[in-house]
Amino acid sequence: MFHKKIVMIFTSFALLPLLFSCKAAETTSPAIQGSYTVVEGDKFKFDGKTVEVLEFLSFSCHTCYDFEKSIPVIKGNFPKKIIWKVIPIYWGEHGSSKPGEAYLLAEEAGKGEQMKKALFNAQMIQKRDLADLNVLEGIGSEIGLGPDFSSKLRAGEKAADVQKGLNLARSYKVEETPTLIIAGNIMTNPHSVDHNIDAFRANVITILKSILAKK
Repeated sequence: MFHKKIVMIFTSFALLPLLFSCKAAETTSPAIQGSYTVVEGDKFKFDGKTVEVLEFLSFSCHTCYDFEKSIPVIKGNFPKKIIWKVIPIYWGEHGSSKPGEAYLLAEEAGKGEQMKKALFNAQMIQKRDLADLNVLEGIGSEIGLGPDFSSKLRAGEKAADVQKGLNLARSYKVEETPTLIIAGNIMTNPHSVDHNIDAFRANVITILKSILAKK
């Protein structure tokens, strides 16, 4: 009998790491449908009501431009349940922080969506140089932003915020745009579906549905 008790005690201690491991997995990587990777070291965050989506994008990215049309469809599937935050980044030393700064200034003025569409249109359709401050000031004027926008843009008021976005992208190990971080640690991008935007939109909806079903 004594021997059996000793075995039971040691067995219980042996199972403790497994139990804690299961609990950790439950809070950081729940069983969610869709194609994605779990960001190591970051926790899954869902309050049972709304899901935060971080979108890392570049205004010189054609896939980001193509994905832009899918965002209202995704949001429309989950009215008032998605908090969508755009984080503008740029790639390499030949890029410019200025388009991202322009977007953040416009967002602060309540014109983020208008600026995003205008920047994509200028880059992808009109083939204008978004590193040119005169071009950005003209875009700002077109969407109703005045001299205050121009002075803040030239002063680099949002340069540090763009850098924070780049640092955050590096911490998540973002390797392409667009990349979405959903609910804190669920990462997905078009690469997982061979860059098919329709399939990517469907994948994002699948992920969000499975998260929002967890109440």
